[in-house]
Amino acid sequence: MRMMRAGLVYASIVLATGFAILCVLNLSLGNKQIDKPLTPHHSVTQPSFPRMVGAVLTPELVNGNRIQTLLNGDQIFPAMLGALRDAKTSITFETYIYWSSSIGAEFEAAFADAARRGVQVKVLVDWIGGELAESAVERMQGDGVEVRLYNPPRWNTLGRFNNRTHRKLMVVDGRIGFIGGVGIADNWRGHAQDPQHWRGTHFQVEGPVVSQLQSAFIDNWLQTTGEALDSSAFLPPLEAAGASRAHVFSSSPRGVSKSMQLLYLMSITAAAHSIDLSAAYFIPDEVAIKSLVAAAKRGVRVRIIVPGRFMDKEVVRHASRAVWGPLLEAGVQIFEYQPTMFHCKVIVVDGTWVSLGSSNFDARSFSINDEANLNVYDPSFAAEQGAIFEHDLTHSRAVTLDGWRERPWTERALDSAAALVASQL
Repeated sequence: MRMMRAGLVYASIVLATGFAILCVLNLSLGNKQIDKPLTPHHSVTQPSFPRMVGAVLTPELVNGNRIQTLLNGDQIFPAMLGALRDAKTSITFETYIYWSSSIGAEFEAAFADAARRGVQVKVLVDWIGGELAESAVERMQGDGVEVRLYNPPRWNTLGRFNNRTHRKLMVVDGRIGFIGGVGIADNWRGHAQDPQHWRGTHFQVEGPVVSQLQSAFIDNWLQTTGEALDSSAFLPPLEAAGASRAHVFSSSPRGVSKSMQLLYLMSITAAAHSIDLSAAYFIPDEVAIKSLVAAAKRGVRVRIIVPGRFMDKEVVRHASRAVWGPLLEAGVQIFEYQPTMFHCKVIVVDGTWVSLGSSNFDARSFSINDEANLNVYDPSFAAEQGAIFEHDLTHSRAVTLDGWRERPWTERALDSAAALVASQL
């Protein structure tokens, strides 16, 4: 009996140790964190800036792209579904949020119809964010759609279970791409007209940069299935379609140069006049706070729009507000969007440089998730995004330093508590 009890104790210690190791592996931010602000060397408007971005972040920016802004579900979903219905050779689709709602059913039907026409359809949905009905998966697969879940729990991958794909990508025939912050769920339907219909932006892309968008999908498809999509059906030759210079930066927990944090810090540090940040989830770390404060102190107008009372994750709102003090003291302007959940993820710097896509301004996007952003170096496109930001401002309420300091003690306590788990939100 004594030996049996000792064996049980030993087994319990081994299991507890293994569980603790898995927790540490999954909760750790690894080596992706940059712990010091960058030193300014380039201004966004200098020709050296896009060259530096392409060299450091890779790939290089390419000319000849057309980028169309799609505001809210009334514009986003018809454009995406229309492209699916016109597909001739291939469809690749990757997302974090995919719920089997009414809009989800429309996408499922479009995928299935395309597969029946002989189009190669590859669908990659995150195992946690997807919530795809098993019956929907079976129907699509029965029609020839290849559906895979990203990073499902397996014994040999539990150490990186916290790594999720947060990318939101779709490429049709290797020629028309879609990227942004919108998932496949009824929350994004409509035109942000009430709290049940969220404010979101997506983008339709044509031109040489679409091959980079496809590359981001292929990276995770290969990791998930072992299949390399290297035929012309997925990567056809692409000609110029517009005047924008752009590249797709895809980040993952594989080396610090692939950190979305680095992209944002480079953009903030290079600002000389203005930073307009639309941030669905804004939890800046110490380095980001110092970088934004430094920008404001050197005369840059820094404005940030975040969700207001209609926030889908209240704990994120609390964690965000906990760190606003130094920003407001430095003159950073923070606004809370009022009509509905604000789910935009766009930064515009000096009316020239725009980064948009799936990435949030938080540690999870910077260090843990797989993300993809389209970076555009084009004053005309930046002016368009600036006008959209100004319109969103008219529906937002400014946060004052006095108001932040005088919030009730109960809110301050919740803010402080939420900040303790900010790295995992």
